[in-house]
Amino acid sequence: MALFALAAPFAHAQATGDLGLVVERASGSLLVVDQSDRARIGRIEGLGDLSHASLVYSPDERFAYVFGRDGGLTKVDIIAQSIVGRVMQAGNSIGGAISDDGEYVAVSNYEPGGVRIFDSETLEMVADIPSGGKTIGLVDVPGTRFVFSLWDKGETWIADMSGGEAEVTRIEGIGSNPYDALVTGDGRTYIAGLFGEDHLTALDLWQDSPAPRQILPGYAEGREGLPVYKMPHLEGWALAGQDFVLPAMGQHEVLWVDARSLKETGRTATYGQPVFAMARPDGRHVWVNFAHPRNDTIQVIDSVTKQVIHQFSPGPGVLHMEFTPRGHEVWLSVRDAGKVMVYDTQTFEKLREIEAESPSGIFFTARAHRTGL
Repeated sequence: MALFALAAPFAHAQATGDLGLVVERASGSLLVVDQSDRARIGRIEGLGDLSHASLVYSPDERFAYVFGRDGGLTKVDIIAQSIVGRVMQAGNSIGGAISDDGEYVAVSNYEPGGVRIFDSETLEMVADIPSGGKTIGLVDVPGTRFVFSLWDKGETWIADMSGGEAEVTRIEGIGSNPYDALVTGDGRTYIAGLFGEDHLTALDLWQDSPAPRQILPGYAEGREGLPVYKMPHLEGWALAGQDFVLPAMGQHEVLWVDARSLKETGRTATYGQPVFAMARPDGRHVWVNFAHPRNDTIQVIDSVTKQVIHQFSPGPGVLHMEFTPRGHEVWLSVRDAGKVMVYDTQTFEKLREIEAESPSGIFFTARAHRTGL
């Protein structure tokens, strides 16, 4: 009897470690998936405009905070498969982040611009940081801080929430029109991609006064830039071994940069303009997808030789990739086929197709424990 009494409270417990959410942009819904079973297990509807939507997870992997393009911030319960709360906090948003302690959720806005920070429990706004323009590249870093860049001003700001109120540090001279940024898993190096410059800019956030440093200066010098149909994305998954691998703006190539010296170590010609260059969790391979009109194809690059070792075409509109936490599988959203496809990352064999409505971003709960994602 005593054993039964102890076991009873856990009889209906549900683990969340192998769950995930797939953004269904056309229907404003989220598909709840189980990565171990390679299956859809539910759908959460009523999240508004989810074009270019992203989300982050609470530290306990139960709640997700969804950043919609319409300015909606929605908190969903992945176990109950329901919306817990929703606020319309702006007119046009472009992603967000959650603080290292899970207390705050920050949203990056195009309209009216700036960053707004919310209590993760209640969704009550606790800080409004106007910037006078679009903000991009919002990430969390240790110390209950958020870092983001200003498209119009070429600056990066650090918002420190450790005291319960936003204490903002401004860093000028980042460069013209930063379009996205990444931060390393240790929270030390922040790299901003620039639409208006032929280089990227790095900040060492471990310094008391971080100073902008140009990296890859003139990487496209002497070559004509191609029309950019979709901005490339920079995220912390770009670290492959000791190198960052970065999409080259307006070029058919990815660029390799030593993570410590920030010096170029190589280039790899690619099938099209890269959008995502994502390192498998062990860093050995980098998977790359491409902008329209070549967005039906994936290339896999060996991070030792920096050579393309595999190429295939899953279908029209490959928008996103997500590795399982140890990287044995990768899930691809193939928007125009209405499917999520699961591949073995060693054999490149397709293992499963899952029906979805115009799928875009795929987010597994393991992200809850990584800085900058």
